[in-house]
Amino acid sequence: MGAAHSASEEVRELEGKTGFSSDQIEQLHRRFKQLSGDQPTIRKENFNNVPDLELNPIRSKIVRAFFDNRNLRKGSSGLADEINFEDFLTIMSYFRPIDTTMDEEQVELSRKEKLRFLFHMYDSDSDGRITLEEYRNVVEELLSGNPHIEKESARSIADGAMMEAASVCMGQMIWQGIDIETKMHVRFLNMETMALCH
Repeated sequence: MGAAHSASEEVRELEGKTGFSSDQIEQLHRRFKQLSGDQPTIRKENFNNVPDLELNPIRSKIVRAFFDNRNLRKGSSGLADEINFEDFLTIMSYFRPIDTTMDEEQVELSRKEKLRFLFHMYDSDSDGRITLEEYRNVVEELLSGNPHIEKESARSIADGAMMEAASVCMGQMIWQGIDIETKMHVRFLNMETMALCH
């Protein structure tokens, strides 16, 4: 009885921290165990056999985002060697759709967290800035997944996108922890979502 009570208390805590229902937490726990090979933590190499990531042109950025301490809400920069189930839920919570029962303040907070997650994913050196070179690399990676676009064409498109960003951002995108939506907007490309400053 005590163990069951403790488990249900833990699930309630996870529901509060992540916004997932108990059924969703149970389903994600099964996925976590599958990925980890029934171990208490997941390492980067555990993502090597995820079919949905195999052909994704920004696979390395997605996997890295799971281990970025900033995304794990641990405050510091750098990467964790492994993540536990609560860390996994924290990262998965960034992918949750916005709940229609949220009030305006909660919706705003959720949007900012999602944008911060995207920003961290593209800030490859974790310096709190997305340089035009980092932006160019992202665009090239996204286009590299399209078999109909040659490498030179991908570079030209990336350069054009970089020049457009340069005219708006003047050299870099900076995360300052202020109202991020006045600094950035999300532009949906055919293949992926990219964060740009506005």
